[in-house]
Amino acid sequence: MMKLEDYETLFAAVGLIGVLLFASPALSLVVHLPGSEQFSELYVLGPEHVLAGYPFNVSADVNYLVYMGVGNHMGESAYYIVQVKFRNQTDELPNFTADEPSPLPSLYEYRLFLQDGQNWEQPLTFSFLQVSTGQNKSMVSGLTLNGVTLAVYKPEVWNQENSEYFYELFMELWIYNVTSDTFQYHNRYVGLVFNVTGTS
Repeated sequence: MMKLEDYETLFAAVGLIGVLLFASPALSLVVHLPGSEQFSELYVLGPEHVLAGYPFNVSADVNYLVYMGVGNHMGESAYYIVQVKFRNQTDELPNFTADEPSPLPSLYEYRLFLQDGQNWEQPLTFSFLQVSTGQNKSMVSGLTLNGVTLAVYKPEVWNQENSEYFYELFMELWIYNVTSDTFQYHNRYVGLVFNVTGTS
């Protein structure tokens, strides 16, 4: 027969197990187990704030809208830069295998500080300026990004296979490295491909 002290120990053990089981979903929000995957998200949403409806056949002097997004799942706070770049079909994209950014200059950037588990979204409005086409060639001389006008002078030749003047607006994710005290390319990029014409 069990003594009263034995019952007290049994009830305490069962109660402790019950508390831990009840609290485990809440604990998972604040406790990061070793070995859990750490990553950052970079994404673009269309003008309706969904993964659809991206502009493709675009005209000069028309404003277009998308939304930039970053999610921090690194297990700690992170300081990010999103660099916006513009290319034709012969310009280099980032090299995923070598973990290297595109050598193209950044035209516009967002700087943001996110806590672990936090997401950030901001609009990106853009338009193409001074677009000329003729003799199977195109030239985009200017670009506006969130109201900032930039000279780009980006030529392109007619793409016979796809029947378009191929341009791409793409975004790279950079993250601050505390050890080196510098921002480094975070091996994430997304792009929007356009067929740019000269008339609206």
